[in-house]
Amino acid sequence: MIYRLGDFHFPDDPARLYPGTPTRPWVLEIGFGDGRFWPHYARTFAEAPNYLGVEISGTSLLKAHRRLKDAGLDNAILTKLPAEVLLPGVIPPASLDAIVVNFPDPWPKAGHEDHRLLRVPFFQQAASRLKSGGAVLLTTDHEEYFEFACAQAEASGVMRVERTEPPAAALETKYALKWRDLGLGANHARFVPTAPTPATFLPFAPYLESEPNVPHAVLTLPADFAPQAFQKQTVRGPHWTVVLLDLYATLRRGGWVALAHVVEGDLTQEVLVGITEREDGTHLVRLAKFGGPIITPGVKAAVGAVTEWLEREGAAVKHRGY
Repeated sequence: MIYRLGDFHFPDDPARLYPGTPTRPWVLEIGFGDGRFWPHYARTFAEAPNYLGVEISGTSLLKAHRRLKDAGLDNAILTKLPAEVLLPGVIPPASLDAIVVNFPDPWPKAGHEDHRLLRVPFFQQAASRLKSGGAVLLTTDHEEYFEFACAQAEASGVMRVERTEPPAAALETKYALKWRDLGLGANHARFVPTAPTPATFLPFAPYLESEPNVPHAVLTLPADFAPQAFQKQTVRGPHWTVVLLDLYATLRRGGWVALAHVVEGDLTQEVLVGITEREDGTHLVRLAKFGGPIITPGVKAAVGAVTEWLEREGAAVKHRGY
C-alpha cells in the first residue's frame, strides 16, 4: 500500500496503520530502492513483521510496490518522504523493533557530509523511536561512510556499535549484487540504544494535533482582473518559506489554481491553491486536496500569500480563514 503524506497521523498509531496485524513487530526501512530486501528478510520470520518503507524516488516506489504486492506482503506501507520528516513526525516513541538502512548514499564529495543520513541527530531520533532491544541495522559497501556512521553513533551518546555480518537479505539488494559481481564485500553494524532517550518531534506537530480547518478566503475580484500579470514570488515567515510558482486557468470559467512550494525545515510540500467563482459572484480561495497535503503553518501561509497577491491586484477580501 502506498501512503501519501496526508494519509498519516502525526504521530501515528501502528494499530491504525496495520489493523489486521496490530501486535506484530514493526520495522522501518529507509531508502528501500526497488524493494528487494524486504521480501527476503520477511521470510526469516514466522510471521512477516509490519513494514514501513520510506524512499525519495518515485520510480523506486512504484517498483517496490509491485514487488511487495507480488510477494503477498499485505502489511507493508510504502511512502515517498524524507526520513528526516517521517521519523520524528509519524513514528511514536519506543514503537519500532528495527530501522534498516541498506547501502545509503554516502555523499562522498568534500563538504557534503551534512547531507548524510547517519549523523548524530539521526541516531538520537532513532534511539527515541526504538523499543528496548531494537536496533538500527546498517549495511554498506562504502568503507569511509561506514566508519563515519560508527563514529557518529558513538558520538551521539545514545548508541552502542556492534560490528557483525550483514543479514543475508541485505546481500540480495540491487547494490549488494553489483558489488558482489565485482568481488567486493559489504560492512554491517547494529546500533543499539544504550539508554532511554527523550523524543523530539516536528516543530509544527502540536499544530497538527488541533486538526485545523482547511485554510480559505472569500473575496471579490475586480472586473478587469488579469491573471496573466502573475509573477513568481517568495514569502518568508519565522519557520517557513512559500514560493508561489505559477498560476493556471482551470476548465471552469472564472477559475484558477496557484502552484506553491512550501518549505518548513526538512519538510517540503507542493500544494495547489484554488481560486473558484461562486454563485454570488465572489471567489473562494482554498487549499486543494490534490496530493494529500498536511495543513501546516506554511501551507496556511501559502493560502494567505495567494489571497494577499489577489488583494494587491485589487480584490476586496470579505473573509479570511487561515
